[in-house]
Amino acid sequence: MLGVAGGIAAYKACELLRRLTESGHRVRVIPTESALHFVGAATFEALSGQPVHTGVFSDVPEVAHVRLGQQAELVVVAPATADLLARATHGRADDLLTATLLTARCPVLLVPAMHTEMWLHPATRDNVALLRSRGIVVMEPASGRLTGVDTGPGRLPEPVEIAELARLLLERADALPHDLAGRRVVVSAGGTREPLDPVRFLGNRSSGRQGYALARVAAQRGAEVALVSAHTADLIPPAGVRMVHVGTAEQLREAMLVEAKHADVVAMAAAVADFRPATLVDHKIKKTASGPPSLTLELNPDILAELVELRPAGQLVVGFAAETGDETGDVLFHGRAKLARKRCDFLVVNAVGEGLAFEQPDNAGWLLSSDGGETELPSGSKALLASRVWDAVASRLT
Repeated sequence: MLGVAGGIAAYKACELLRRLTESGHRVRVIPTESALHFVGAATFEALSGQPVHTGVFSDVPEVAHVRLGQQAELVVVAPATADLLARATHGRADDLLTATLLTARCPVLLVPAMHTEMWLHPATRDNVALLRSRGIVVMEPASGRLTGVDTGPGRLPEPVEIAELARLLLERADALPHDLAGRRVVVSAGGTREPLDPVRFLGNRSSGRQGYALARVAAQRGAEVALVSAHTADLIPPAGVRMVHVGTAEQLREAMLVEAKHADVVAMAAAVADFRPATLVDHKIKKTASGPPSLTLELNPDILAELVELRPAGQLVVGFAAETGDETGDVLFHGRAKLARKRCDFLVVNAVGEGLAFEQPDNAGWLLSSDGGETELPSGSKALLASRVWDAVASRLT
């Protein structure tokens, strides 16, 4: 069920609806009367292929105000206005959407969108806290341009982000806990680029999706998140996350050492180049008849090992290892050896190769922990893998 409340961001619900239906889901749209001032019922009906009603006196023989909530596997409300949050908090059932929220026994995702003053008002903050205490997922809004010239927190996250979180809730089949509230988390993501000359670089195939998923899920679980991002595949900055952009491995190292000083958890998901050119040519290297020039490489710093060495008491460090098997052992063998060398608290081990991990929407692997635990991470969205990592981290933190 896709609920749509009456705010200017209601137009984004059309793209979200399209993403959900194209993922294979049957979606019923339940707007409020106010929402229809922004997007007409015909639009929602055409995109969903389902009838659209707003009141409890529609489809009376089907008892729609009860049946819709009972039959739903997921309820998403985007946008969820300050008024909608208030009515949901107090159990109002004065239209079809709020009645559906009362009868739903599936995961519920509310995606706020409102002016900054409304979002930060004590009444709204209390409503959000109470809703979360009941197991409802209230997504952190994005910061940015609002109606008119106003900017600040309260902007509806992009539909692709909402759809990703919706998929995660369907995969988990339970609510996403708000168990990282008050924690500071630093995540690195993307692939570093080591310049050869003004136009060429040494890089890797990392898209940054797994690191961005880690940051996004941590923020939605209540953490204060800083995302140190190297090169990515044009990803949208996660809502509620502070961004730090870097390019090279040395720049990533400097940023991570600064951000990690006061963090409760550090997750090194970036694909850091092991080597860099020993010298940087200040002009484009020309192709000549004598053949390619020789290239001398030098080692980049081991950022994960340095973070482990310098971590303050109580900080947890999560590493990532992209591995392939060889004549000495399989992927898991090399992952265990790396955990022993790096001495981090957790290590996520991914098998990489054609069609695996890099540049893919899904991921799988193993989560190894310093206490000897090994948990298989079955194939699923990168947000699902991120949520399983945070499950383990939250358990260790408590």
